[in-house]
Amino acid sequence: VSVADLERAITVGEDPALLDDPEATLETSAEWAGCWARITPDDARRPITFEAAEAPVVWDLDGLSPGTWMIAGYTWEPPINLWSRAPWVVRVVDQPVAEADPASLQVAATFPPPRRQSRHGSPSQAVGLRPPALLVSMEAFAGPPRRSGYALLPLDQQLLFSTTRTPRTAIMTEPKQPAVTFTDARWEGVTRSYDAADVERLRPSVVVEHTLARRGAERLWQLMGERPYVNALGALTGNQAVQQVRAGLEAIYLSGWQVAADANLGGQMYPDQSLYPANSVPSVVKRINNALLRADQVERSESGETTREWLAPIVADAEAGFGGPLNAFELMKGMIEAGAGGVHFEDQLASEKKCGHLGGKVLVPTSQFVRTLTAARLAADVCDVPTVLIARTDANSAKLLTSDVDERDRRFIEPGGRTPDGFFRVRDGLESAIARGLAYAPYADLIWCETSTPDLAEARRFAEAIHDQFPGKRLAYNCSPSFNWKRKLDDVTIAKFQRELGAMGYKFQFVTLAGFHALNHSMFQLARGYKESGMTAYSRLQVAEFAAEEQGYTAVRHQREVGTGYFDRVTQVITGGQASTLAMKESTEAQQFGT
Repeated sequence: VSVADLERAITVGEDPALLDDPEATLETSAEWAGCWARITPDDARRPITFEAAEAPVVWDLDGLSPGTWMIAGYTWEPPINLWSRAPWVVRVVDQPVAEADPASLQVAATFPPPRRQSRHGSPSQAVGLRPPALLVSMEAFAGPPRRSGYALLPLDQQLLFSTTRTPRTAIMTEPKQPAVTFTDARWEGVTRSYDAADVERLRPSVVVEHTLARRGAERLWQLMGERPYVNALGALTGNQAVQQVRAGLEAIYLSGWQVAADANLGGQMYPDQSLYPANSVPSVVKRINNALLRADQVERSESGETTREWLAPIVADAEAGFGGPLNAFELMKGMIEAGAGGVHFEDQLASEKKCGHLGGKVLVPTSQFVRTLTAARLAADVCDVPTVLIARTDANSAKLLTSDVDERDRRFIEPGGRTPDGFFRVRDGLESAIARGLAYAPYADLIWCETSTPDLAEARRFAEAIHDQFPGKRLAYNCSPSFNWKRKLDDVTIAKFQRELGAMGYKFQFVTLAGFHALNHSMFQLARGYKESGMTAYSRLQVAEFAAEEQGYTAVRHQREVGTGYFDRVTQVITGGQASTLAMKESTEAQQFGT
């Protein structure tokens, strides 16, 4: 037993007589977690040092499972006061531990009669022993070592103390870590370069339950298995997400582009170049989840039930990871803590990251991005959440590469040497994107090829190439606002576009910047009308809102929408229905909107 294991065992008070006597020592034996130890203070003024006297002897106790501990933190009446230089023993007398009644648990303290009188008072005041919290393991205590000075005294010389007040005692079970296993059908086709033991070593002793992230991940995976495809719109705010769910969408997409533009923790408007603080997207994930939770609470407080699954899974943009594998590891943990159900990473160089529809994109070697995916998966495993991991490749349009270290990338390197800033020029196109998609497929749940145009033929070629080696591998597709849809496609093709993608295996489809465009266009239209006709313009908006109520829209009653009635109900519960300060009762919304 190490010194560290014993340091909390006991506290010995100071005897003025001992402090004056340089030859005085205090030798004490204490039973600790199944062993006996000799405790010898080097100096009564300094912390006690501990020295193991004998190896532990373990008894098997039926009915106790591994990890069971008892913590006893009693205040004893009267205090246990022992004479100086006297060996003493503390042992638990109730067995088995699991059946001990916390209110009647007893501890026996044994010691021989005092040898001398203290000049500072009665024998019972010479050395005070104050037992602190005593940690007792599931291992039964063995008897004292059979050596001089350690034998228990006759019963008539033993003092038995029990608590005279409610003890701070509990029979507890150490938090049991969830078993790490990768044999579930969920992980079919997923490769890990580490094993369960690695995950167990990296988990804390208490694994936090990330309910929203787990629920979102499991639901997203289930929906993709049950639906021809799951489609989503990019949400910029919590209220946009609420309206999406109210309108019937089953998933939320959170774009890093939109966070950069108008929702980042830097408080700036940025282009999509990873300029904002790295924890900005997790922050918006949390805001969206909080808004969805409030919508759930509002509806449930009104009717006692909910009419929809408010906690729609959120798929969040981790960009290029904001650094190396460790940055990706921490970012993934942040996404999970915020409640994201799915997260995507892209194979660009983080320090030069660009929107997929901009120029100047720089790829990292294939092997380097595999490490990013491994880091993200490891983070999810450590958090015990089956996060849906999406691997995006920008190789279809990226023309630069950081290094030729990976031989898989070399066939795409163009002749002519490096650029002035040290990058290799590479041949872009679908062939390069397919090669990378195949390399990433074992490490991700979905593969996303970022494209420059809405092209069903191109999408089919990519899907067939992936499925030729990885049958059934799920794919993702960005139905981007960066495409000029009407210029590229006719109305019939636009109408069937997502259905056809779904048939190819593109199980998650999304419009990345829908929130940005909806917010800006609707506000521009309102502001332009307001400039021309004043309140007539706003009245038209309000009339449109009332008309939308037939389709389930409720935000025209804005006080109710944000939870005023919910908190009125909280107030009523707190006051027993006697509150005179309820907000909705005399509101203009109640009087004019019929709430």
